Amino acid sequence: MLYKVFVDGQEGTTGLRIHEYLSKRSDLEILHIPAENRKNLDTRRQFLNEADLVFLCLPDQAAREAVALIDNEKTRVIDASTAHRTFWTYGFPEMNKRQRSLIEESRRVSVPGCHATGFMAAIYPLAEQGIVDRAAGITCQSITGYSGGGKSLIQKFEQYESQKARVPKPYALKLLHKHLPEMQKIPGLLQPPVFLPVVADFYKGMAVSVPVTRQMMKKATSAKELVEFYREYYAGEKFIRVMPFGSEDSFVDGFFDVEGCNESNRLDLFVFGHDEQVLVVSRLDNLGKGASGAAIQNMNIMLGIAEGMGLQA
Repeated sequence: MLYKVFVDGQEGTTGLRIHEYLSKRSDLEILHIPAENRKNLDTRRQFLNEADLVFLCLPDQAAREAVALIDNEKTRVIDASTAHRTFWTYGFPEMNKRQRSLIEESRRVSVPGCHATGFMAAIYPLAEQGIVDRAAGITCQSITGYSGGGKSLIQKFEQYESQKARVPKPYALKLLHKHLPEMQKIPGLLQPPVFLPVVADFYKGMAVSVPVTRQMMKKATSAKELVEFYREYYAGEKFIRVMPFGSEDSFVDGFFDVEGCNESNRLDLFVFGHDEQVLVVSRLDNLGKGASGAAIQNMNIMLGIAEGMGLQA
């Protein structure tokens, strides 16, 4: 039996990347809506209800409208937008020992945001295991390639004069980034983290940094001890790699290599620092584990297919 899969919003950055993954698979039947009918409501409704599984790669409101068109109770949905991230099953299988089963059983799964994925990999285990106080003031900084902003930002960066493009660009300075609701709710934080994202002149790749000070900890834990904690927490996970303490494998000319996970669905977790101050850094491909790769991973789980099928660790 071939599962029928439909991508609603196949023209966008995430949709195109999902199609690229799906095109290499022989175990799925990909439903292609004719270009002239992509905005036809009745045609979209037909495709949405015919599919065994639907990917929504749409703006938030359009994603909500698409879900309202589905009346086939057997159609399962994976939403890559922010519309349902704090309501549907959260699509981060490695987050805890229960999450994979919840995804497998769910009919509605939301793919985490790219920044949120890196943040969650670092902070969720610390909050769940009582190492970090959920009432602590947590901060986070993320540097990312410009592809995360979709076609408009890609076009903007590719039209910049070289000198202007070279300068990193902090944004969301009103501290209301769209990933903040999930970054607070999913790990159960009592207040949203202070989050500063920065976009820079490279196509893809991401490093999400979370400082952990002794004052934030409910029990004192050194940087070296945190490495061992993460290793045990993520033991056996194919797509999360906890790097050795003090490792310089990801440094290029003395600098951290933000692009080191590109072309993979892997997230590398680093711990830097000492007894008093720790910096946890998650590195991932914002179009891989941060978006389309994560969507495919969730699809595999939901359809009972080998979780790593079609994905590069």
